[in-house]
Amino acid sequence: MRPPQGCRRRGVIAGTVTLCLAAGWALQTPGGVSLRVPQPNINATVAQNILLSVEYSCRGVATIEWKHVSSRGTTKIVEWKSGNYVNISTVYKDRVTVFENGSIQLLNVGVRDAGYYFVTVTEEYGTNIYGTIVVNVYEIIYEDLHFVAVFFAFLTGVSAILICFMWLCNKSLHLFQKTTHKLTEEPSFQ
Repeated sequence: MRPPQGCRRRGVIAGTVTLCLAAGWALQTPGGVSLRVPQPNINATVAQNILLSVEYSCRGVATIEWKHVSSRGTTKIVEWKSGNYVNISTVYKDRVTVFENGSIQLLNVGVRDAGYYFVTVTEEYGTNIYGTIVVNVYEIIYEDLHFVAVFFAFLTGVSAILICFMWLCNKSLHLFQKTTHKLTEEPSFQ
């Protein structure tokens, strides 16, 4: 049995209206958060300051949380709500600067700061998104410089010994020439 022509047309119109209302409702409903991590890998040296840069956007008020994960475990660094409170962990109290765009700056990093940094942006309506930054911290190795300094000192010592040896050879040669010259000039006894 076939539905009457008018019912089919009303069904298409009702479906289209429902679809448009659902799309409009989805666009007006608060929610949705986006996060961008421009530099997901950071290489730093000891005692350097690093910026863990992110950019987020959301329709409501967001809560930002940063955690550090390494072989030593997970440490919460900071949590704050944009425009409100900032809760910095006691371990990072004097070493973290918080920025409104969600980024943080770590001051005076050490080898212990290497690892994964996770940022969570949670919108007030429950939507959240995650980002990760990998940080490698390298020590400045002075072994190569130490080797060069020792090698330079060794070469300086060897050259000083060679100069002294050349001076002694020169003096001996001079003395030997004078003695030989005197022997040839002395009158012979007859």
